[in-house]
Amino acid sequence: MGKVLLIPTVLYEDALETLPAYVKEGVQQCTYFFVENEKTTRRFFKKIWKEMVIDNYQWQAIHKAEASVVQQFLKALKEGHTIGIVSEAGCPGIADPGQVLVEAAQQNGYPVKPLVGPSSILLALMASGMNGQCFQFNGYLPIDPSERKKKIRLLEEDSLRNQCTHIFIETPYRNNQMMKDLLSACKPETRICVGKNITAPDESIVTLSVKEWGKKIPELHKIPVIFLLQA
Repeated sequence: MGKVLLIPTVLYEDALETLPAYVKEGVQQCTYFFVENEKTTRRFFKKIWKEMVIDNYQWQAIHKAEASVVQQFLKALKEGHTIGIVSEAGCPGIADPGQVLVEAAQQNGYPVKPLVGPSSILLALMASGMNGQCFQFNGYLPIDPSERKKKIRLLEEDSLRNQCTHIFIETPYRNNQMMKDLLSACKPETRICVGKNITAPDESIVTLSVKEWGKKIPELHKIPVIFLLQA
């Protein structure tokens, strides 16, 4: 019977120490890989398993997990393949198109095994000092500036009402605008955590009030960043 392994990858390319040794063993069990980015996944695999013969395995790019990809995925499982799903960074299935494939595996009764690896969502939450009992990951906020500010205010209201930590991300080239919108839309006492370059040598995870951030706005352009908010 086919099965699925969710194979984590690094958040920072050279931070191989953030992965447990059994990730390599998981890769070695697979015969077919469905990946968000084939080029970077091949490079990553060669780093953790130098002897790997890349061309001995079947590969499929996920993209947005179109119907044709899901069909091929289920066909491979039916044929008895052990499939590895690999995200572009971090853990597959979380803010990642691989989730659609995992859903298809679950609906069709195939076993799915998640392997432990770095998640920027959890690492940032752990270091933020914000509520870890009640939290919500919101993915990307609206692109339109007015809609984005409206969404930020709604998240702030929900956080105050439910004492919930709200977590979200942004495309790296829009990080600075996101930070400006947070500072203009939120109340001065609302806390914002900015986690940037998590697991990299220059990692920074800092929580300050909106008022405090206003005194030293960070430069976040084209840097991997995750934002957390608690009112």
